Amino acid sequence: MSFHMHLRATATNEVPEDFSSLVDLMSTAWEAHQNEYAAGVAHSIDKDFGHVHELYIMGLDHSDGTNPANNLPIFGGRHIDGPAKDQPPFVILDPAEVHRTADFLQTLSFDERWRIAGTNLSTPYIGWEDENAARKIYLGHHDALRTFYQRAARAGDAVIKAFWY
Repeated sequence: MSFHMHLRATATNEVPEDFSSLVDLMSTAWEAHQNEYAAGVAHSIDKDFGHVHELYIMGLDHSDGTNPANNLPIFGGRHIDGPAKDQPPFVILDPAEVHRTADFLQTLSFDERWRIAGTNLSTPYIGWEDENAARKIYLGHHDALRTFYQRAARAGDAVIKAFWY
């Protein structure tokens, strides 16, 4: 089974507000993903996106109910739920949240986050020939997200997130 988190930078006035229109927009965008990726307006993470979220939040206390910037890159934002309970929601970050996310990713110390979360996140990679494989994979995800969100922030765009299963 394949699953992806698909991000797309979109002008605020072009962000649909209903689930059906988001399905149409993001399905069309997914079909053009390679071109949109090359243009810098789209990014995706296969299967690892939940673990990337863990990289950003592991070891932090959010019991006060706040939505700090470290929640924003993956699951944070306004959720638009579908009509069926088994459908993942679309998630939308407005331009201010995109700026917060870009700032967070720019100032984040990957090495510090890896020190906290790396042991847990490396477990599936035990026994691989390259003992630094997990770190390289997560650093690649982090660098790509940082670049994507910086471009979106500079353009003043919102970001739509789709979770395809």
